[in-house]
Amino acid sequence: MDIFLWVKSLHVISIIAWMAGMLYLPRLFVYHVDAEIGSVQSETFKVMERRLYKAIIGPAMGASWVFGLWAAYEIQAWQDGWFHAKLTLVIAMSAMHGYLGGCVRKFADDENTKSARFYRLLNEVPTVLMIGIVILVIVKPF
Repeated sequence: MDIFLWVKSLHVISIIAWMAGMLYLPRLFVYHVDAEIGSVQSETFKVMERRLYKAIIGPAMGASWVFGLWAAYEIQAWQDGWFHAKLTLVIAMSAMHGYLGGCVRKFADDENTKSARFYRLLNEVPTVLMIGIVILVIVKPF
């Protein structure tokens, strides 16, 4: 059996989990902004955000990188232009992941200074990056 198909399957599964969390976490922030500091609701959001980030998004991102690089190795994608463009967008997605981690820490410390509108707009960034990545992988325009 071709190992590439297994690696690609695990890569796609990892990406689905990563993206689900990347789209949900900023939405939690939108609601958390309106919760009074120290309230039961605010403390519940803190637990939800921390668990989502540490137990789902973090491991899913790591697995996406491992299986993605393994898949790239299997198909020798290193010289393809679409792969370099995809890799650039995945690095941007990883930076977004790190930024969201910083937001989780700020909320945990009751130091958030951003508005619900900011987090609504921030919620669109992973979507835009994902669209670009999918187009590059499927269409391979260059």
